[in-house]
Amino acid sequence: MELLVALIIGVLVATGVYLCLRARTFSVVLGLTLLGYGVNVFLFSMGGLKINQVAVVGASADPSDPLPQALVLTAIVIGFAMTAFLVVLALRGQGEMKSDHVDGGSDGEDG
Repeated sequence: MELLVALIIGVLVATGVYLCLRARTFSVVLGLTLLGYGVNVFLFSMGGLKINQVAVVGASADPSDPLPQALVLTAIVIGFAMTAFLVVLALRGQGEMKSDHVDGGSDGEDG
């Protein structure tokens, strides 16, 4: 189980970094979102992977840690707000520069 979660985190982060290095704004926004998902899964796995355990202290003999769950919930809200802001920023940049390149260039432009 831990190997599967580690592979998922690695794929999410690697794909996110690859997309962040692209020249298109949509790829950068998607890459930042995937990086956020990778960090969320990493934070969630830091609490320990326990199956059929409650996160309420005192309700079980060996409860799971509720702190990583609270951190991930907060990170999801912040990530959603950041993604919405980046989409609006990308749309405005595309409208003003008439291009969706990060640097404002076009495909046929040299230098």
